[in-house]
Amino acid sequence: RTYLLLNCYMQAEPIRVLVTGAAGQIAYSLLYSIAKGDVFGKDQPLVLLLLDITPMLPVLEGVVMELQDCALPILREVIPTDKEDIAFKDLDAAILVGSMPRREGMERKDLLKANVAIFKSQGQALDKYAKKTVKVLVVGNPANTNCLIAAKSAPSIPKENFSCLTRLDHNRACSQVATRCGISANVVKNVIIWGNHSSTQYPDVHHCKVNVQGKDVTAFDAVKDDAWLKGDFISTVQQRGAAVIKARKLSSAMSAAKAICDHMRDIWTGTAEAEFISMGVYSTGNPYGVPEDLIYSFPVSIKDKTWKIVEGLVINDFSRAKMDATSTELVEERDTAVSFLGV
Repeated sequence: RTYLLLNCYMQAEPIRVLVTGAAGQIAYSLLYSIAKGDVFGKDQPLVLLLLDITPMLPVLEGVVMELQDCALPILREVIPTDKEDIAFKDLDAAILVGSMPRREGMERKDLLKANVAIFKSQGQALDKYAKKTVKVLVVGNPANTNCLIAAKSAPSIPKENFSCLTRLDHNRACSQVATRCGISANVVKNVIIWGNHSSTQYPDVHHCKVNVQGKDVTAFDAVKDDAWLKGDFISTVQQRGAAVIKARKLSSAMSAAKAICDHMRDIWTGTAEAEFISMGVYSTGNPYGVPEDLIYSFPVSIKDKTWKIVEGLVINDFSRAKMDATSTELVEERDTAVSFLGV
């Protein structure tokens, strides 16, 4: 009886979770959700490591104060820093939000070059300091290519441990279908985001199931408007980020933070039976004819913290053309970025 009583009070070892760009607006929406247990579990103690550039350290101190003031039971320690050797030490999870934003007049090539430098450095830090089992989620744009550069710069960590965020696009697609049908978003399952987290992404509902009055039907049967699903639906999801910026004068933060939580929680706890979600993952060996050596968004199922690309989905000519268009963009991005790796 004494042993059982003691066992009840023995808590799990804290896990170490890094968020970069931690003084930014996405992190501000994200950190509370992580710290109160929405991602890694209500009973999983955490040490939060917050990395940002040196000029942002005073702001970061304010974020630390707020996290302390939340008085959250599982948050054991918060470590703000501008040093990679501190931030990346013994990590269980890394959420790489910080990146160089595109400034007015900046060429895409210049943006890629600036981000290659950031993600090469962070990949090397992961390689040197983090656990080899670390799960790495890249959010900072261009997310797919930044993720690939980080993975290439961390050769001792399996490429399968790296993923990039396309869950925001996935959630946007679910919401658009749900709104069109006048139903809740949680009964829209198995939408797919193929490819790049950019305006070439392909939101695909050919394999989507919608539960209408207790019965699963296809998205096409639920929506009853094929022209919308093959036209405005796709462009709305592709351009949603730009629409938010136009309205808010700031990029998506609340919805991005929620998508990060969804993504990492699914890695940690797995996906439901017969359901899949969208993640940017390593393309080598994929069953859909996507070029190798890319981080490309696929439909995946997750079990035991390991993702698997969903196989056997029939791809029609409409989908094939859109999947190829986004992979062409990713190959160009990759080749430009890799040319900067040795610089």
